[in-house]
Amino acid sequence: MIETVVRKRIEILTDKAIVRLVTDAIDAAGITGWTVTPVKSGKGRDGHWREERVMGTDKVFVLTIAPQEKAEKLAEALAPILTTHGLLLTMWDVEVIRGERF
Repeated sequence: MIETVVRKRIEILTDKAIVRLVTDAIDAAGITGWTVTPVKSGKGRDGHWREERVMGTDKVFVLTIAPQEKAEKLAEALAPILTTHGLLLTMWDVEVIRGERF
């Protein structure tokens, strides 16, 4: 059987305009990698939304995987702007192969 290790999968929904702020926080937490993917539309507490290039409110998901302590460091770094910048941050345990890469 292939050996796996537990890591935290972290997804952050943010406006594209501040994605650099988020990825810089990931780097500062010592997390080795991240992926940014576009989000076209969704629905939340405030209703439906769609990408809006004119207003600069395109949304993206930033995905990263990290050990518990680095995930906590990232969450602490982003906590002050979760509400002010409308971020959605989720994290949960995942099993990964080649855990030394994360």
